[in-house]
Amino acid sequence: MADGAESTPPNPNHMVPPSSSAELPSPVLQAQPPPPSTISFPRPSIRITNEYDSEGPVFLNKVSCKLFDGLAKLRLSFQNNRLGEVAAPRIGFISKYLTVLYDVEEQDAVVKGSVDLGSRLHLRADHYVKAHEGEVTLTSDLPYPGYKFELSTSIPSGGWPKATFKFPFGEFSLDEKDNEEVKRPLSINGIVKTPLLNGLCIAMFENENLKLRYSYKDEDMSFSPSISLPSNALSFAFKRRFSPSDKMSYFYNLDSNHWSAVYKHSRDADYTFKAGYDSEVKLGWASLWLGDESNKAKSAPMKMKAQLMVQVPQDNIRSPIFMFRVKKRWDV
Repeated sequence: MADGAESTPPNPNHMVPPSSSAELPSPVLQAQPPPPSTISFPRPSIRITNEYDSEGPVFLNKVSCKLFDGLAKLRLSFQNNRLGEVAAPRIGFISKYLTVLYDVEEQDAVVKGSVDLGSRLHLRADHYVKAHEGEVTLTSDLPYPGYKFELSTSIPSGGWPKATFKFPFGEFSLDEKDNEEVKRPLSINGIVKTPLLNGLCIAMFENENLKLRYSYKDEDMSFSPSISLPSNALSFAFKRRFSPSDKMSYFYNLDSNHWSAVYKHSRDADYTFKAGYDSEVKLGWASLWLGDESNKAKSAPMKMKAQLMVQVPQDNIRSPIFMFRVKKRWDV
């Protein structure tokens, strides 16, 4: 700096530039009002099932819909003839723990309920309102897989409850027999299954009758002889698969010499043809199924199943009987 020059004191405002963010006021954020809440109740899907059987002949109708996001179902069923007259209307409320079935004509209802009393204890009860009768069943899941113990009694109770023990290869039940002549003795019923010679041996004991059956089955053949004691009635069933679409089954009762045979041809799951003969009623028959006969209509094409059957009596071959059955499901 030159001598004699007048010095100017520095301006403190020039040393630090003003900060716009520090001096400008921050905008005030105003809370936006929440959108108005709307409560919507989606319409439940409605399922309508119509079934007609020419042997009746009546139309069977069912209308059902699921409630509470599928937790329960409301069902209405009724019959009507060709004149449109409605008969046998029934209303049902079905859920996992409570079921109510009401008969409008009889003004009667059946109430079924179940509840879990823990992880291994289950209670089930049925009540017939008009008859003032019912049944209560208590089931206990034992610590071993497949083992259960069950107690059931009728209401009003007339004796000891029925006890049933279930295990993986069968079950046994102990009950009082309602017979005044023998002063209500105990009745033992049961069934036992065990593997034997590449097959399955089944023993069933009921009402002091024993039935023994052996069942062998592989990919192409099955054979099941059975005998009942003490009547010594012997019978056997035989099935033979010739191809994935062709199968023949045969049943013969050695005690009465009655027999029956059925031939089955199926293509995919939508077409089934059957033909057979029953010597006991002296009747030959043939049927054609459109849609899988063993499944419900919902799995069939267009959700429809139809069957056309012809029966030919052996004593009157010239007078065949034609029958028709159709079942259709509509989802609305």
